[in-house]
Amino acid sequence: MNVSDLGEFGLIERLRAALPAVAPDRLVIGIGDDAAVWRRDAGCTIATTDTMVAGVHFLPGAVEWRDIGWKALATNISDIAAMGGMPAFALVTLCLPPETPVDAVDALYTGLRECADDYGVTIAGGDIVSAPVFAITIALIGEAKMSGHREPLLLRRDAARDGDLIAVTGALGGSVGGLRALKEGEPRTGALRRLIERHMRPQPRTDAGRAAIAAGIRCAIDISDGLVQDLGHICSASGVGAELRLDRVPLDADLVATYRDDASMMAAAGGEDYELLLVGAEDAIARASAALPVPLTVVGSIVAGGVRVRVLDAEGHDVPMMTSGWDHLQGHGSP
Repeated sequence: MNVSDLGEFGLIERLRAALPAVAPDRLVIGIGDDAAVWRRDAGCTIATTDTMVAGVHFLPGAVEWRDIGWKALATNISDIAAMGGMPAFALVTLCLPPETPVDAVDALYTGLRECADDYGVTIAGGDIVSAPVFAITIALIGEAKMSGHREPLLLRRDAARDGDLIAVTGALGGSVGGLRALKEGEPRTGALRRLIERHMRPQPRTDAGRAAIAAGIRCAIDISDGLVQDLGHICSASGVGAELRLDRVPLDADLVATYRDDASMMAAAGGEDYELLLVGAEDAIARASAALPVPLTVVGSIVAGGVRVRVLDAEGHDVPMMTSGWDHLQGHGSP
């Protein structure tokens, strides 16, 4: 059996089972969420890590090194945002073929610095190794707010309950539209240029994550693998099902203008939008909608009776999905 037979998420479960079943008391959230969380004497730490590999996460030669640097850090910041925390310190590991131009590394770090400056992150160190293909790994440390009882205030995947509403920030599908434009070699003008920018320069929703916590929401995930698949992660962690209304999913305007016929499916399965998917009671969603710095759209509801996501059309009929999102090891999905 190969890892491709298990798939990315099957392998994660296998690795989880290989580790000790009992975790230290100070570990609040371990394997299976957007980030790990543990207690400190004076607060609570959030930690995440992510890797970008040439030819897997971006198309070499088709995108700017500066944008690769931005996206490498932004994807990690989005994981912290999905927990309702604030990013603080990053460690960067570069895997570099010896023939990598120094100018490329300079541009990469320009993008890293731009993202770090925008989100208040300090790049505190890292490592450099020789490798046959370029890759960048970032480990990001952040912090969670604490309640008056010294409990961490977090957004988690396992907090969805029957009757909760499902909502998403912003508009979806722009990133996969940009990826499609890159693959098809379309001229980078107008709507296509903006789609490519959304693919390579995502804007993590740290403010929205904190506003959601203040509104009383406790369940969330960032949309990285695709709306349907990421909603499925919440269902699995919470032991619930979900009904997603495809006609209510907010679509990126440039995606609709460019790929109208495919826009809804691309938004549902495309991934890498790095918007937040929030799940909570109706009153909490309403409070969040009034407070969030970006639009919040209700797209479905949590239901009991089976851990699966039903995708429905405007008439309530099931919509078949050719793919629900991205799996690194099985090689299907949007990237």
